[in-house]
Amino acid sequence: VQLQASGGGLVQAGGSLRLSCAASGGTDSGYHMAWFRQGPGKEREFVARVKSSGSSTYYADSVKGRFTISRDSAKNTVYLQMNSLKPEDTAVYYCAADPLYYGRYATYTYWGQGTLVTVSS
Repeated sequence: VQLQASGGGLVQAGGSLRLSCAASGGTDSGYHMAWFRQGPGKEREFVARVKSSGSSTYYADSVKGRFTISRDSAKNTVYLQMNSLKPEDTAVYYCAADPLYYGRYATYTYWGQGTLVTVSS
């Protein structure tokens, strides 16, 4: 499975962005999917995840209520809708997939290349 993340960019604080992660070389419907991010000088951290069935989602406390993860299995794509963005959300965002693992640690098998989100104050 190859993952292609897109949708990053520069936005002012309080603004919104929607990230996409398109899966190819398979279907994403059999994989649990997640978003991670890595800010300047920081370690990669968990942001959100969604089960392969789409029946369950989970968010980091820092984004809860502001970000929404969703998936469109017909398009083999997972989205991360980011609202009320803050400067501390500035990071490279990565999507990840795994057929078995569904957790908050960066041990997913497949990773996208990352897309940069910059939030200005």
